[in-house]
Amino acid sequence: MFKKIIAILIICLAIYCSFDALLPNTISTIDAPETSFSTQRALIQLKEISKKPHFLGNQAHQEVRDYIVKELEKLGLETQIQEDYSMSQWGNLSKPKNILARIKGRDNSKALLLLSHYDSNPHSSFGASDAGSGVVTILEGVRAFLAENKTPKNDIIILISDGEELGLNGADIFVNKHPWSKDVGLVLNFEARGSGGPSYMLIETNQGNANLMKAFVKANPKYPVANSLAYSIYKMLPNDTDLTRFRADKDIDGFNFAFIDDHFDYHTALDTYERLDRNTLEHQGSYLMPLLHHFSNANLNNVKSTEDYMYFNVPFFKTIIYPFSWIWPMLILAIIGFIGLLIYGFKEKSLNAKDILKGFIPFSLSLVVGGLFTFFGWEILKFLYPQYQEMLHGFTYNGHTYIAAFTCLTLAICFYSYHVFKGSEKPVNLLIAPIVFWLLICVIVALQLEGASFFIIPVYFGLLSLFLMIRQQKPSLILLALLAIPVLFIISPLVKMFPVGLGLKILFASAIFVVLIFGLLVSVFGFLKHKKRWSYFFLVFGIGFLITAHFNSKFTKDTPKPNSLLYVLDTNENTAVWATYDDILDTWTESFLTDNPDRATALSKNTIGSKYKSSFTFTKNAAVKDIAKPKIEISHDTIINGERKVAICVTSRRNAARFEIFSDSTNVFNSFTINGVSAKKDEATGTVFRERLNNRLFSYYVADNEPLDMIFTIPVSQKTSIQVYEATYDLLKNEAFTISPREENMIPKPFILNDAIVTKTKVTLNN
Repeated sequence: MFKKIIAILIICLAIYCSFDALLPNTISTIDAPETSFSTQRALIQLKEISKKPHFLGNQAHQEVRDYIVKELEKLGLETQIQEDYSMSQWGNLSKPKNILARIKGRDNSKALLLLSHYDSNPHSSFGASDAGSGVVTILEGVRAFLAENKTPKNDIIILISDGEELGLNGADIFVNKHPWSKDVGLVLNFEARGSGGPSYMLIETNQGNANLMKAFVKANPKYPVANSLAYSIYKMLPNDTDLTRFRADKDIDGFNFAFIDDHFDYHTALDTYERLDRNTLEHQGSYLMPLLHHFSNANLNNVKSTEDYMYFNVPFFKTIIYPFSWIWPMLILAIIGFIGLLIYGFKEKSLNAKDILKGFIPFSLSLVVGGLFTFFGWEILKFLYPQYQEMLHGFTYNGHTYIAAFTCLTLAICFYSYHVFKGSEKPVNLLIAPIVFWLLICVIVALQLEGASFFIIPVYFGLLSLFLMIRQQKPSLILLALLAIPVLFIISPLVKMFPVGLGLKILFASAIFVVLIFGLLVSVFGFLKHKKRWSYFFLVFGIGFLITAHFNSKFTKDTPKPNSLLYVLDTNENTAVWATYDDILDTWTESFLTDNPDRATALSKNTIGSKYKSSFTFTKNAAVKDIAKPKIEISHDTIINGERKVAICVTSRRNAARFEIFSDSTNVFNSFTINGVSAKKDEATGTVFRERLNNRLFSYYVADNEPLDMIFTIPVSQKTSIQVYEATYDLLKNEAFTISPREENMIPKPFILNDAIVTKTKVTLNN
């Protein structure tokens, strides 16, 4: 009994360590040595940067830019502002203003670039985490570095970019238009997609990562959180950072450092100074300082490689790396070892075929039932709590509680399955099925997802457990628990990471990981007599977490409901409507749209650019207000070489924040230039905007009230109309309206055009 308790405690301690090792537990103080990073000093700067939303084009944006410039100049650095127009691949045009500085090194070698962005997401985010945290990490890190009064070997370029939130626009103009870009040998980029949790390291490279990973390990950051699976998944997702432009446009390698937990704060009015996890900011600093010291003196001409390395982090050993070329030899060796142990087990009569086959039943049942129960359980919860749909990023305020709930319920399913299908009295027979499944998974990932091939490491320790259980009828449970530590160190954090990073829709993956971990722990759990009691224990905890989640499912001051409201004026028809993106109206939106709103069928024909391609849901007729429409001039309309060339200038009379431009998706544009930037042509057809799934052409985010100039060519016979949507973010404070502030349990919905006064104007080009 005592040994069983010790074994269970070892398992619990290993799980605790697997999470505890991901983040610093304390933060550096204000009186830390001048040559070291201080989170408290960085927080002073962050408080200034995140006082107001500072999206590209508003007054606070300029104030933040001026503040960062002054902070860099305090360090004795000469700064410059780079500005130019840029069009992103998502059709977002803006004129970012990058902040640049440079520390001169000893040699005429490749430069190290430190990167983050200072613009917040339009229009309500305070940008404390995304990416004020990155800005102050660099400011404080550079201050500490310069305090050493040592000249680095390499130049250090500081780029605090602009327009990242709109489509990596600032990175685009630096990489493709600034002369310093040709000097860059490596980039360290600091980002955020939430307001807390560990910061994950993700490599950006077009080739092999071997040299980068060797250098990362040599630099020896204190709390590395990185695995090659995370980057393999990252590359599959439509999430890019500024660093993407360096890799894609100029083949410049780099490291991303981004935290993703507390995802519910991402791009919202909750991304504030107060809500940023201080330990997370400390974590960013713990990456920057050793990497800055290492790479500022490393040979940055030698970062390229044709070889890829597997990598993952574990407590105490930090980052483990080995070549991709080992994947198949390690897998084949594990399979051969497994077959050898099967032969040995049958020879020793520790294994028998009947009990092994019986052992497949509880494991397979746990895997299928656990995965399906969690998948459909979340679907049922979304039905029972329809308000969760208002959180577009898919992670609710009580999301961590749901992760805990379904982890416990999956464990309850596992224990109960092994209670009902007891099989052999020898637990060694029960270990065969999990190892078979693990080996099958390793074969699949070796073929389809190579970055996850470090999954073979837990298998090796599972084989060692199998060997001990074959040799000894009553092996040491303490030793078996110690052999289970690798699977707990490596896989346990993934149970949380997947739904946090990809949304609660992926909760079923957490359940599958729990079953896979449980399978290798059968070496210990198989010896527990009261599996039914353990099942009930986890069932009670699972239900308890669900009850807790229920009581925390309501929107409150600390967990507010995202909602949306727009006033849309059709200047051609002289009609207006209130509009929303919400599926469920609340007291605030109902006061405009009533409890019987109209479906936004007509308004949704044009989908305004947004992260999740959201469309309007409801509208209601509204009084027509005296809103100044934009000045639209057709300055040029001629036929040249069989094509019709048109020039249109759109000037805002009300300091617009954004223009959205639409034209029927069947219309053909042979060329299109916006404020001097040419839209990319399709090589096959020789036209632009050919892959449109809707009527949207592009978005223009305005700075300094600069007009929108469009020059395009179209077929002579084509009847073309252009629809211009002009938006300002002043709905709640415009004197033409009397709109009460949101209730304290509400915030503006992120990722969409919101709190806006929009005018629609249709321009028809007559033949």
